[in-house]
Amino acid sequence: MADSIETKNEPLDFIREMVEEDKKTNLFGGRVVTRFPPEPNGYLHIGHAKAICLDFGVAQENGGVCHLRFDDTNPTKEDTEYEESIINDVRWLGFDFGEHLYYASDYFEKMYECAVELIRRGKAYICDLTAEQWDNEYRGDLSTPGKDSPGRSRSVEENLDLFRRMREGEFEDGAMVLRARIDMSSPNINMRDPVIYRIRHAHHFRHGDKWCIYPMYDFAHPLEDAFEGVTHSFCTLEFEIHRPLYDWVLDSLGYTFPNRPRQTEFSRLNLTATVMSKRKLLQLVKEHYVNGWDDPRMPTLSGMRRRGIPASAIRRLCRTVGVTKFDGITDVALLEHCIREELNATAPRFLAVLDPLKVTITNFPEGGVEPLEAVNNPEDPAAGSRKLAFTRELYIERADFMMEPPKGYFRLAPGREVRLRYGYFIKCEEVITDAAGEVVELRCTFDPATRGGNAPDGRKVKGTIHWVSATESVPAEVRLYDRLFTAEEPGANGANFLEQLNPDSVKVIEGRLEPALALLPAGSTVQFERLGYFTVDPDTTLERPVFNRTVTLKDSWSKQNAKQGR
Repeated sequence: MADSIETKNEPLDFIREMVEEDKKTNLFGGRVVTRFPPEPNGYLHIGHAKAICLDFGVAQENGGVCHLRFDDTNPTKEDTEYEESIINDVRWLGFDFGEHLYYASDYFEKMYECAVELIRRGKAYICDLTAEQWDNEYRGDLSTPGKDSPGRSRSVEENLDLFRRMREGEFEDGAMVLRARIDMSSPNINMRDPVIYRIRHAHHFRHGDKWCIYPMYDFAHPLEDAFEGVTHSFCTLEFEIHRPLYDWVLDSLGYTFPNRPRQTEFSRLNLTATVMSKRKLLQLVKEHYVNGWDDPRMPTLSGMRRRGIPASAIRRLCRTVGVTKFDGITDVALLEHCIREELNATAPRFLAVLDPLKVTITNFPEGGVEPLEAVNNPEDPAAGSRKLAFTRELYIERADFMMEPPKGYFRLAPGREVRLRYGYFIKCEEVITDAAGEVVELRCTFDPATRGGNAPDGRKVKGTIHWVSATESVPAEVRLYDRLFTAEEPGANGANFLEQLNPDSVKVIEGRLEPALALLPAGSTVQFERLGYFTVDPDTTLERPVFNRTVTLKDSWSKQNAKQGR
C-alpha cells in the first residue's frame, strides 16, 4: 500500500479538512468509507490516478476503507479485459482494496426494487417518447422550461405493469424508458425528469442475458453508495450539477438518515499535450494510431508502466497538483519532473551509445581489455560499483564530435582532448571519412596517466563524454518515445485531435549497450548516462534487448520554476 507518510507533513486540502471535521463531529460515527467507481469500458489513465490517490488516500489516512466498485451498468461497452486491467492498475499504483471489491451489477435486483418503489410513490413513470422527441420537443433548454411527457399522466398501476414487461424483454431497445418524476421547469436540466432505466438487449460480461434493462449511472451511483455504507463520495467537478439528483434519489427512497452518503466534487487532473477522453483514447487504439492501450505514448497507467514511469512519480504528481475546486490544466513537464525526481534517486546508471561513431585508440594494444571502475548511482553510495571494459575500439555518440566546432563546444574535435567517463583522456589525431565525406571513424590516442579522469600534470579538460566498448558491448533496439501530440490542448477550439499527432512521437534505433543491460528483466528502469531514463520493454529477449525511453534528462519544468522563483 502507498505509504501515508507521503502526505504526513503537508497542509490539508479542502476535502481532507471536511473529513477531519466530520470525524470531530462524529457525523458518520467516526467511520470513513470511500469508493473508487470506474466503468470497465477502457483502461485507466493518469486522470484516474488523481481520483485513486484521493479516494484510497483519504481512507488510509483516517483508518477507513476504500471500495473498488465497478460501474458495470452498460453491457454494450464493458469487458473482462478492462476489469482485469483496472484491478492491476490500482494495485500497481500502490493501493489495496482487500476484500472490498464490488460490482454495480450485483445490486441490480435491489436497484430494480428501488425503481419499483419510486413508481409506487408516484416518483417515476414510463416514457415512450423517442430520444429525439424528448431532446427537441419536451426537455426545453436553459431559457425555456420543459413540458410534460404524455407518460407523466399514467397511473401507478400502468407504470408498474410496463416496467415489469420491460424487464421481461417484451419491448425493443429504445421503445421506452423509466423516468424520475421531478421538475420539468428546473433550471438544472439534469432534474427535468431524467432517465433512470433504459432497455438494452445486450450480453453482460458478468451476468450474461439475465437482464435487458439497466440503470443509469445517476440512479445507480447514490444507491450503491448507500448499500455499501459509503460515507464520502468524491467525484470530479462535472458531477457537481448531478449532485441534486444524487440527493433526490436518496431522499425519495427514504434514505434521509444523517449518516447517508455525501457527494463532494473536486477538480480533475488535465495535462497539456494529452487527451483524457475515453472515446478518443479508444479511437487511437481501434484505428491503430498507437499499438494498444499499453503503448508507452498513451496516458493510460498501463502505458506509463510500460514506459517505465514509477507509480511513486504519479503519486508525487497528484500530491503536487493538489485537490481544489478549480479546473485547470497542468503542464506535462511537471509529470516529467516528478519522474526524474523519483528515478534520480533509484535508477542505476549505465553507459549506452545510441548513435554510434567508431573510435580506435591507436596506442592501446589490439585485443587488450582493461577493467575500469564505474559507480552504479552517485545518489546512492550503497548501490556499489561495476566494471567497464576499456578496449582498443570504442563507440561514442556521433553528436559528441564536430569537425569544425563553434565557440563553447567542449567535446571531441580534431586535435582536441576529452575525458571518457570513468576512463582516460583521449585526443583526436585523425578523422576517417567515406566517399561521401561522412565521418566513419576517429583515430585517437589515450593518456595512460589520466586513468580515472585527472591529469597528473594538472592540465584541464572541460568535456566529458560517455562511451562503450565496440567489442564488449551488445546491440539493442531502443525506442525513443516523445509526446504523442504537438498541441498543448489537442482537439481544442474544434480542431481535429488526430491532425495534431506528433509524427516523431517514437523513433526506433539500434544502439550499443553495456553487456549487463541485456540481462535485466522486463520493467527494469535505468539511467543511460547523459541520455535519459530507459526501461526494459516486455518485447525484450536475451538475443534482442529492447529499451523504451522513459524521459530525457532535460528538466524544463524545474528550470522554468527556478527562474520564476518558485
